[in-house]
Amino acid sequence: MRQRIEEAIRKSKARYTEVRVEETSISRIVYRGRKLETIQATVDTGGIVRSLAPGGGWGTSVFNDLDDLPRRVEEALDCARAVGGRPVELAEVPPVVQEDRARLEEDFRGMDLGAKREVLRDYNDLMLAAGDGIRSTLALYQDRFQTIYYGNSLGTWVVEERPLVDIYCTAYAVVDGDVQPASESDTVANRGFEAVRGREALAEAAARRALAMLEASPVVGGVYPVVVNQNLAGVFVHEAFGHLSESDFISENPEAQKMMTLGRRFGRPILNIADSGVEAPGGALCGTHSYDDEGVAMQRTQLVREGVLVGRLHSRESAARMDERPTGNARAEDYRYPPIVRMRNTFVENGDTSFEDMVADIPLGVYALKSRGGQTCLGNFSFSSAYAYMIRDGRVAEPVRDVVLAGNVFETLGKVVAVGDDFRWDCAGRCGKGQGPGLPVGMGSPHLRIEDVVVGGK
Repeated sequence: MRQRIEEAIRKSKARYTEVRVEETSISRIVYRGRKLETIQATVDTGGIVRSLAPGGGWGTSVFNDLDDLPRRVEEALDCARAVGGRPVELAEVPPVVQEDRARLEEDFRGMDLGAKREVLRDYNDLMLAAGDGIRSTLALYQDRFQTIYYGNSLGTWVVEERPLVDIYCTAYAVVDGDVQPASESDTVANRGFEAVRGREALAEAAARRALAMLEASPVVGGVYPVVVNQNLAGVFVHEAFGHLSESDFISENPEAQKMMTLGRRFGRPILNIADSGVEAPGGALCGTHSYDDEGVAMQRTQLVREGVLVGRLHSRESAARMDERPTGNARAEDYRYPPIVRMRNTFVENGDTSFEDMVADIPLGVYALKSRGGQTCLGNFSFSSAYAYMIRDGRVAEPVRDVVLAGNVFETLGKVVAVGDDFRWDCAGRCGKGQGPGLPVGMGSPHLRIEDVVVGGK
C-alpha cells in the first residue's frame, strides 16, 4: 500500500498532493420490539486524492479501486486547475512516519454474527420484560474496524487502525396514548466485543426511566437556576460553543469573527474549556488519534482559560489564513469527503464544587439530565433534556419532563456560577457537519450550575 501511494504522489505535478485510503468493515444488528430488523456485515474500501495547483485551490478525486490511483492523482490536479481563485496556503508542519495498530482483547471481526445477535437480544428482552408499560424497544449493536492509510508530498506516512463499538438501547413506555421514550447508549473506541458484554444495566436503565417518565408532570415554564449533569453539559459545550470555535467557520463569517475574538471574556475564572485529540482514559476516546486526516499531530487545545477565550480549532488551511498554528482538527467523515475543521474530544475541565453544595442553596430550580436533541444558530441555542427533576429547598425532588433550555451561549457561559468536581466523559454521540451521519467525538464535563436559565414548559 505504501509503495503504491508514494509512487503516485511522486508522479504528481501539483504543488501539493495527499492521498487517504480507508479499509472499513462493519457489522450491524437491530431489534425493533421483538422483531430482528437488521443483521448485516459490510466491507468498503476507497480513497481520496487532494491536490493544489500552482497558484490555485483544491482539487479532489474519489476512487474505490487502487488501480485507478495514478489516474485519480492526475484528475485531482485537473480539478484544482479548473477551480482557480485565491491560492490556498497551508501552515507548515513537519513530515512524520508512524503506524498505530489496534490490540483487541476480543476481536469482533472474528466473531459469528449469531453470537453478537444473542447478546443484543438479551438486552432487548430485558427492556421488554421491565414492565407492562413498555410497548416497544429499539436495540442496536454496531462494530466498525477502520484502517487509514495517509501519505502526502511532504513525506508524511501514517497508518492507523480505528476499532469502534456502539450499543444503543431505547425503551418506549405507553399509557393512554402518552408515549415516553428513554435511551441509554455507549460508544467505545479501541476495544473489542468485551466492551459490549455485561451491559445489562444499560438496558435496565432505559426501561426504568421510560416508565418513570409516564409518572412525571410537564415542567412549569419560567426562569430558574438550573443544574445540568455531565452529559447535558458536555453536549451543550460541544454544540453551542465548540462549533463556534471551528476556524473554517470563523474565517469565513464576519459576525463569528466579532463574537470569537481572542481575549474576550465569556465566563467567570472557574470556567475552563478545551478540545483534545490526545485524551485517552481507559484506552481511547472516540476523538483520540495520533494524527488528524492531514497528517498533523493531535494535541490538546485550550479554548477558554479562566473564563477568557484563548484558542481556536484549526486545519492547516485555516491556520495559515488566520496566521495561527494548526491544532490537528482536520477530520473527514470518510474517504468520500475532504477533511474539514472538526472537534475531537471537547470538554469543560473539572472544578471543585460538590453536587450537594451546588444545589444546597437553591430554593426552587431544575436539575436537567442528558440531551435529547437541540439546535444552535450562531450564539443562540435550544436544548431538550431527556429527563429532569425539580430542586426544592436544596434537594432533588419530583421528576418533570418536557424541559427545554434556551438562551444565548455567551450570556449563559457568563452565568455558570459553579463547576462540579465530578468530571465524566461521554462518547455516545456523533457530530454532523454536512458530511454524512456524523463523526465519532467525545464530550465531557462535571455538573454545572447556571443561573437565570429560560426553561420552556407548560
